[in-house]
Amino acid sequence: MKNLPEHPPDRATSLADLEPYTRNPDIQSLVAEYNKRYLYWDELRYRITDEEKRYAVWAIMKLIRALRYEYIPSLSLDVKYSTTPEITKALHMFDRYLSGTIQIHNKTIRMEQSYVINSLMEEAIASSILEGAATTRTAAKNMLRKGRKPTNESEQMVINNYEAMRCILDKKDEPLTPELILEIHRLVTRNTIEEESVGRFRNRNDIVVANPISGTIYHTPPDYHEIEQHIDELCTFANLHKDDAWENDTAFVHPIISGIILHFLIGYIHPFNDGNGRTARSIFYWYVLSRGYWLLEYMPISRTILKSKKKYSLAYLHSEYDDMDVTYFINYNIACLKEALKDFLSYLERKQSEQNATKAIIRNIREINQRQADILREMMERSDEYFTIREIEQMYDVVYQTARTDLLSLVNLGYVVKEKRGKEFVFIFNEKCDLWNDGSQKDDPSQQKQLGDYR
Repeated sequence: MKNLPEHPPDRATSLADLEPYTRNPDIQSLVAEYNKRYLYWDELRYRITDEEKRYAVWAIMKLIRALRYEYIPSLSLDVKYSTTPEITKALHMFDRYLSGTIQIHNKTIRMEQSYVINSLMEEAIASSILEGAATTRTAAKNMLRKGRKPTNESEQMVINNYEAMRCILDKKDEPLTPELILEIHRLVTRNTIEEESVGRFRNRNDIVVANPISGTIYHTPPDYHEIEQHIDELCTFANLHKDDAWENDTAFVHPIISGIILHFLIGYIHPFNDGNGRTARSIFYWYVLSRGYWLLEYMPISRTILKSKKKYSLAYLHSEYDDMDVTYFINYNIACLKEALKDFLSYLERKQSEQNATKAIIRNIREINQRQADILREMMERSDEYFTIREIEQMYDVVYQTARTDLLSLVNLGYVVKEKRGKEFVFIFNEKCDLWNDGSQKDDPSQQKQLGDYR
């Protein structure tokens, strides 16, 4: 992002001055449309060329927004947001999809552990690239799958984010505390920043968010002396509705919105010298998973954010510049969640055919279990690649001995070949084997179609 957005005008406008505009049907239509889209001030410049008219429309927009503001309890920061009809509609959709049973074509999908592992890897990679890691998705994912040690700082970032995501899954039932935030920061920054800053709040004020080339300062965080207070308040807010939102006297904030606000606050407070973005996105995941939105385990949000980095930055700045109105940031994140959900449902459709292929394998090879059939199906799909015990251990979240036993069982049955590469054994799908050696399924055209690319 080269240029900063223009700050909204800071001038008082009386209702008497606005009255001629409020009676104008065209102005009423513009205000309704622009507030529905929740446009920022400088987005009006090219839509309303007359300066006085533009100021009036903005003043009316802000007046209506102010009447709808909801304020965040327990925070000394003046954070507020508006719940627009579009936000309400999206939240209803998330409540239906992200915490219930997923069905594709009226059939319930079996959510395999490998789907979670794949999502954690994708999130770790995208979050690292967002923060400047110089790697490709393919290379980083191959490193995670093979269990290879990182060879540079960028690969270390990916490893760190992956371990942090796994930690979050283990700690999703714990309350949010400053200690947990520091632990997450320690995980995401290990061996990538100066050691004295790992897992510690910043103790100076020369940390800003700026363009590394032009030096333009985008954001100056609060004084470091205020960090502990802000973090304590943030944790209090996060834990308000942890058990039962309706038994608390404080105003209810939808869990998805709460998670997005926590994401924003970590970025705004900027409590660390480095690693604030990675920590903020990790805290979002921790919160929504802790509130029962389990399907987000399978949805790498950072991959969607990576596609729209400029909008991500603008959502932060618009919220800060417009009196800490985080509706801009909420709208952006909801759009990312909708896109991630759309991608995930497409992913599940593909996986549904894979599950059908797994069932076909099990029907034909009765000596193997469900996981071994999944492994064989994966090896058939990637028949030009080799697999290691460590990779199967990572992909299916099993211990080393279980992964070894699974692969050796497939070797003994003749479906996989074991070879020595350097100091380790590797496993390759045996393309010479006749998977349908009993003849009963081999000539079934429907079976051939079902397997598709897995043969």
